Amino acid sequence: MITAIICAAGKGERAGFSQNKVLQELNGMPVLCYSLSAFAACGADEILVTCREEDEKTILPLLRPYPRARLVRGGETRGQSVYNALKAAKGDIVLVHDAARPFVTEKIITDCVECVKTHGSGICALPATDTTVIAEGGDIIAHPARETVYTVQTPQGFLRKELLSAYEQAFAEGRQFTDESGVYGKYIAPPRLFMGERSNKKLTYPEDFQPAERVGFGVDTHAFYAEGEGMPFINFITLGGVRIPSEKILKAHSDGDVLVHALMDALLSEKGLRDIGYYFPDTDEKYKGANSMELLGEVVQMTGKPQNVSISILAETPRLAPYIEEMKKSLSSALGIPEENIGIAAGTNERLGYIGEKKGITVYATVLL
Repeated sequence: MITAIICAAGKGERAGFSQNKVLQELNGMPVLCYSLSAFAACGADEILVTCREEDEKTILPLLRPYPRARLVRGGETRGQSVYNALKAAKGDIVLVHDAARPFVTEKIITDCVECVKTHGSGICALPATDTTVIAEGGDIIAHPARETVYTVQTPQGFLRKELLSAYEQAFAEGRQFTDESGVYGKYIAPPRLFMGERSNKKLTYPEDFQPAERVGFGVDTHAFYAEGEGMPFINFITLGGVRIPSEKILKAHSDGDVLVHALMDALLSEKGLRDIGYYFPDTDEKYKGANSMELLGEVVQMTGKPQNVSISILAETPRLAPYIEEMKKSLSSALGIPEENIGIAAGTNERLGYIGEKKGITVYATVLL
């Protein structure tokens, strides 16, 4: 039987909120609910949430969707709160997790359980990537070898009886520890590490509570030249930096890459910036016949590269399916992201409207940063 202990009895004073930081909303949901959902989805037999008396009325309604979750009164310190939960727990294995780490994944939880079953303990941790030092009074006194230094996360898993015994010995000696790996290592055995994830960060300061992800949306439409409108003597259109044979040619001040224009607007909108018409006006001769892929490079310098891109092209003509992989490769190079992070779909409009009548092309683009 597995018990998850979610530590939510702190105040989170460094976050600067008027309430417990794990009750603060993140992307529309209280921070605590992310951990509740994660452990419930992974099949924890019971979930114990430690909390202060003054938070009980607020937290209790959050537990209703999770029938295996219940409250445990927290103590004055983290160790006392975990100890109270250990005494109430029924599981043979306990996973102790910070409620302020809402991005814990199923893989982390599963790896933690397996590490406990194999080694008797499981401490989520990451190898240090920066040079680390030991300091006293502001002076560096030692440089530990970076390959020996890890940053510790949660969950931390143990056999319940062993961790309970460790805390009882610590309290008897009047010792305090900042986490369970410390008390376990002091009284039971060296704890075993398993690999964590960069995304499993702890929310500590106000800026940590900004939306975890931001979405940008862009749309652009270009019309085809009609017969007799003085169409240029070319037999292709450009989409995503790729030349595609076409009997119909798009009207444009630049090279008419309607896909890239929608993508640029999506990137700019995510950052709260103006649209491409503001930065690259079609009244400026400098942009006449401009290469849209070069303009995309300028936009990426303004916004940063996206995590992933989703693009939908509506066009009755030309046939685009044979060129989608080439477009993905072109955009991957321009954006500096893997091809698998770029999705491009092409469809018709079932012969309806201006698209169905072969009068133009519309592209929708969504980006995640």
